[in-house]
Amino acid sequence: MTPFDVTPQVSVPTRSLQRLHRLQTASRHVQRDLLTVLAWGSVAAALGLWVADGGLQAVTSGAKVLLAAGIVTGLVATDLMVIMLILAARIPYVDSAIGHDRAIALHNKLGKWVLFGLLFHALFLIFGYAAQDSISVFSEFASFLGVSDLFLSVVGLVTLSVVAITSIMAVKRSLPYEVWHIIHFTTYAAIGLSLPHQFSVSGLFAQGTWQRWYWLALFTLVALGLLSFRFIFPIFISVEHHLVVRRVVLEDTDVVSIEMRGRDLDRLGAEAGQFMSWRFLGRGLWWHQHPFSLSAAPTDDTLRITIRALGRGTAKLLSVRPGTRVAVEGPYGIFTDASRSQLGLTLVGIGIGIAPIRALLEATAVVPGMATVILRAHSPEQLYLVDEIDALCRAKGARLMALVGPRNDNPYEPTWLPEQYGSMRLDQLVPHVAQSDVYVCGPQAVADLVIDDARAAGTPASAIHNERFSW
Repeated sequence: MTPFDVTPQVSVPTRSLQRLHRLQTASRHVQRDLLTVLAWGSVAAALGLWVADGGLQAVTSGAKVLLAAGIVTGLVATDLMVIMLILAARIPYVDSAIGHDRAIALHNKLGKWVLFGLLFHALFLIFGYAAQDSISVFSEFASFLGVSDLFLSVVGLVTLSVVAITSIMAVKRSLPYEVWHIIHFTTYAAIGLSLPHQFSVSGLFAQGTWQRWYWLALFTLVALGLLSFRFIFPIFISVEHHLVVRRVVLEDTDVVSIEMRGRDLDRLGAEAGQFMSWRFLGRGLWWHQHPFSLSAAPTDDTLRITIRALGRGTAKLLSVRPGTRVAVEGPYGIFTDASRSQLGLTLVGIGIGIAPIRALLEATAVVPGMATVILRAHSPEQLYLVDEIDALCRAKGARLMALVGPRNDNPYEPTWLPEQYGSMRLDQLVPHVAQSDVYVCGPQAVADLVIDDARAAGTPASAIHNERFSW
């Protein structure tokens, strides 16, 4: 199908749509609830290991209190580390339940607690053993460093601290993605360094105990998940579907659409609105990986993305040639029709964020008169794919609004609208917005203003969808 081969949409019964949206919402809630129960259950199980081993009965002195605190904080922090790894493993079930961006946000939030937990774990144990052995804290720490497995755990903790520092937003933004990614990758080495002492020093995980087998099984399952979904499956997908650049279309001086042809792409499971991580295997390109959303609904043999040059890496993609092989990871995200819960629909694309909005519009069912597409751009040239979107809107019975112009610079009244719209709000542009699913894609600062507008208009938070592209 070419971008302009658009057939009018057959009217879909509203009752059927409502039933579909209810089923989708209920299924997603069940998935989220199950993940929540499993997460809290794993933390409780970690504490249960210590209690079942008689941990409470052993707390008989001040030194024992410190030692118990050290063991408990270590168990909880390590279990949270396992949850962190699961959130970053890109497991499809987790992604479809909460979305890739929320999984990574929770992963980052847990990272602070894991680091603090491990630091307190070490401090409590050092002070506890120092009190028990009646020696100074420095002497006790020196004795820790004399045990090879404990020394490795200290090295692992220092490595995790470096990773945490580089994950602070101000530091992260100053680093190229590839440099940050290599530093962050050392997290796995840090975890590996911390594992031996848990089994060689801790009596809780001594040979022959069921606690040891539980802990080993937990880390084995997580390792298999990471290995499968981060490494093996992406390689398999790239080989299996054999994606090759078919053509490159210049949309603007710094924007191109790249159409790729592959085989059996229906088995890939990609949906309009999702993104994938792309690696173009051309000279000077293969070592850069980029997350781009689909800009057209996928077919059995084609995928398309529309990208804008926003840095040196993406600028090189403007000259990618037909015939270039492409490696992919994904698809990821829940910025899709499967997240809908309302009959009304409001799609807001800002700048290059118009691309996934175009794909989503193509794939989702629309009730004529209850759908509005808003394209927001600084200039008419930045209304990317507008002809295709206009054709889709006409076929589906959706209203198209193109809002062009600079924003008002007043910091006390921030707005996402062009300055000629004054103090207008989203509900004045879209009267049915409170009864709509609102999908917003674009630069995050502007997208957040649209989200605030939608919430002020009465749109339920669960009906507002925004994929945050952050690393």
